[in-house]
Amino acid sequence: MISGERALATSLSELDDVALTATLEARGVSPTIAWRDFFDAAAGLLDAASLDRVLTRLPRATLIAVTDAAASTVPPTLALLDAAGRPYDAVAARVSALRTERPDAFEMPAAPPPRSVGGEAAAAERAFTSSGALADVLLACLHSPIQRTGAGAVSAADRRRLTEAGAVSTPEELEDLMASAAAAGLAAPAAREWVVTAAGEQWMEAPTLERWRTIVDGFLRAVPQGLRTPDGGIADPGTWQSAYPLDPEWPERASRIVRTAVRWGLLGEDATEPSWTARIRRGESLDTSALAEHLPAEIDRVYLQADLTAIAPGPLAPALELRLRAIAHRESRAQASTYRFTTESLGSGLTEGETADSIRAFLSALSLTGIPQPLDYLIESTAARHGLVRVGVDPTAGRTRVVAAEPGILDAITVDQALRPLGLVRDGDDLVSRAGRDAVYWSLVDARYPVVALDASGAPESLHRRTSRHAVEAERSPKERYAGLVATLRASLGADGDAAWLGRELDQAVRARAEIVVVVRMPDGTERPFTLEASGLGGGRLRGRDRAADIERTLPVASILSVRPA
Repeated sequence: MISGERALATSLSELDDVALTATLEARGVSPTIAWRDFFDAAAGLLDAASLDRVLTRLPRATLIAVTDAAASTVPPTLALLDAAGRPYDAVAARVSALRTERPDAFEMPAAPPPRSVGGEAAAAERAFTSSGALADVLLACLHSPIQRTGAGAVSAADRRRLTEAGAVSTPEELEDLMASAAAAGLAAPAAREWVVTAAGEQWMEAPTLERWRTIVDGFLRAVPQGLRTPDGGIADPGTWQSAYPLDPEWPERASRIVRTAVRWGLLGEDATEPSWTARIRRGESLDTSALAEHLPAEIDRVYLQADLTAIAPGPLAPALELRLRAIAHRESRAQASTYRFTTESLGSGLTEGETADSIRAFLSALSLTGIPQPLDYLIESTAARHGLVRVGVDPTAGRTRVVAAEPGILDAITVDQALRPLGLVRDGDDLVSRAGRDAVYWSLVDARYPVVALDASGAPESLHRRTSRHAVEAERSPKERYAGLVATLRASLGADGDAAWLGRELDQAVRARAEIVVVVRMPDGTERPFTLEASGLGGGRLRGRDRAADIERTLPVASILSVRPA
């Protein structure tokens, strides 16, 4: 009879690289694990601790399927069932133990009462609010990447910064929004920070309905398998909390999924669901027309006031609001929002590449009341002052050079304590630093100096603090991550699998000084069993004490036909 380890080792060796990689990934195997061959791999995958890790994270339906040996519903990548669709002995033993501890986990609960369809207006309002909040978070992230802790949560400093800025109301809301952005591909982790992707920048300029569709598509892609129905729909939300009954981390994760669904208008705060969610749960395509009826109409005009404010009498079209916020501070956020122009806000826009003419052209097209004289004067004076400090690279020395039209500005920079880390020193009428041009430039921007960057030819160059599409290092694919381990396993394959397995069993017996029964082919062709306490293996021979005869035997490995525990 072939053992489970041997059968699994044979099965793994017959997989192609894609299927083998999928199995290693599905079982959470470390790419750096010290497996030498497929027998090590089989032993590792059938180890009790490894099995417990995978079994406790299976959805209820799959747990029941493993118990019933329903091979068609148990993913083959989990390597839990043999070729005949039966659980390996080690798997059956762990399932039996878990079933004894938690019999309820292996039973389907009663179906929850049907959810009523309704609450569309309230759901649409929550979706609209969440869209604006996520846009605020991503905009903040564009200017300064959001820091992450080692556990992946947003850092305390950034939680406080975004909460105080009014982008979110609670840290929980911030975490949920970032999870939604990641699922939709709008933000991605890079080292220890979140950065906005190119898709995220495009999303910020899209209409609210298109924003919502992108988020919902990402949410649906990220829904765990245990919440899906066989026909491609989504299970009743009343069953979500109990979908993974053995997973200790699932209740918290399920709560987040429910909160996210509520935030984005997919579920009601009570036992209702809007009509568009009912369609999704039935496996039908996403329909945005019903949501569109409940969203406020977006506007494309504002009132510019003489007190240097802009008032939007309704929700401003996202692309217009994004550009307006590049040159004005938003003072209030609602369906009617207020924005204020200041020297600093206009300076930020000029730093990001705007000019006095481009700002005037934009505001003229946006305003219902023209550009008031005080605002026009502020634009002109800010633009005139912007660029009094210029930062470039000295082509001769290779150092960063800071030049100012007014000597007094350089004097102020020299004594500015916030700029001391740059190591700026006098060089004639200018300042020079060993720090890079961009580092010097952004330090001066943060210190509120009217600075511009110069390119290699000495012409003004618009710099962006954004780290989005270039800073995100693409995560290595499973194929890349497991390439070394797969190569090691492949290299271990020999022509004689039976001999390799026999050698492994003998080696393990010697290591454990186990008592085994070996069947040996004798010189006359007969077969004879010996019961030995294995003590050594080397030189093509097995040594062990034959307790029945009370002698030490040495047997040629080439003559051993089989081995089994005594």
